[in-house]
Amino acid sequence: MPYSNNRPHGGSAISGLDLRQLRYAVIAADYGSIRQADEALLIKQSTISRSIRQLEDTLGVAVFARTSGGVQATDAGRQFLRMARSVLDQMDMIIAVSQANGRGESGRLTVGFCTSLTTGNLRATLLEFRTRFPHVQLGTIERSRARLVTALRNGAIDIHIVTGDAPSFYSKVMRLWSERILVVLPESHALAAQDVVYWTDLQDQTILLSQYDPGRELEGLLTTKLTSTSDRLRIERHDVSRGVLKSLVAMGLGLSLVLESDIGANFPGLTYREVRDGTGPSRLEFAAAWREDNESPPLRDFIKLLNERYPASFPV
Repeated sequence: MPYSNNRPHGGSAISGLDLRQLRYAVIAADYGSIRQADEALLIKQSTISRSIRQLEDTLGVAVFARTSGGVQATDAGRQFLRMARSVLDQMDMIIAVSQANGRGESGRLTVGFCTSLTTGNLRATLLEFRTRFPHVQLGTIERSRARLVTALRNGAIDIHIVTGDAPSFYSKVMRLWSERILVVLPESHALAAQDVVYWTDLQDQTILLSQYDPGRELEGLLTTKLTSTSDRLRIERHDVSRGVLKSLVAMGLGLSLVLESDIGANFPGLTYREVRDGTGPSRLEFAAAWREDNESPPLRDFIKLLNERYPASFPV
């Protein structure tokens, strides 16, 4: 595709980007077709096509390869689209929070998390907070750890419930509960006949993990527990949600690891078994992180509730 020789460079190229162009490109990638993106947005196809070409001209790279069947992201385009989605997510959160503040909704708490709400401690804590403080508008945001870190820094969320160790740059961190690690597998699988599954039982299995949290922590634990047989591990990483991952397990493509708070989302034909080593059940820790300069009364009340529900928790 031809590009203009006088397109802007460096900082001027960045200033030439338009959020609408980013959004059009992401939607076209999701649909795999500019025509279908046009129908979804109720915008003329020529408008979307022209906007994406302007975007490519500004970047100096082809985001899409055009075919008679639609569009497909190039290698450079896939990297750009991942970053574009992150930018759009953060802008959506910033706009939502700004609008809420503009409406005078000072009694608001926004909790970021990357775990399941089908059951478990986080679900119970949010329900109790809602009961105690019905006047507070409670918002929840599920994103990857990296995106929630940015959201916490820019004030789009008040507190982040994170698995594993929280990064040291958080102003305040409180250790909370821990959850057992379970293996999810088809009911017909040989390991389903066992009451518990040991890490060594997984060494010759195909393990499906999500690229979203807590997939990285689970993969790290898996490789640590099976260091001596790491060359026999078959780990497949998928850019899908936990629900889709369970569908892949139900299709017989492998097994997966989940936390016990995830068992509330039942899938037909699947079962769960506790994963152990020689010392007993394996667990993953949770922590809460927030900015020290956030003086929001709802945040203060939420932290107090965490201290009441989990008295063994403490700041680190």
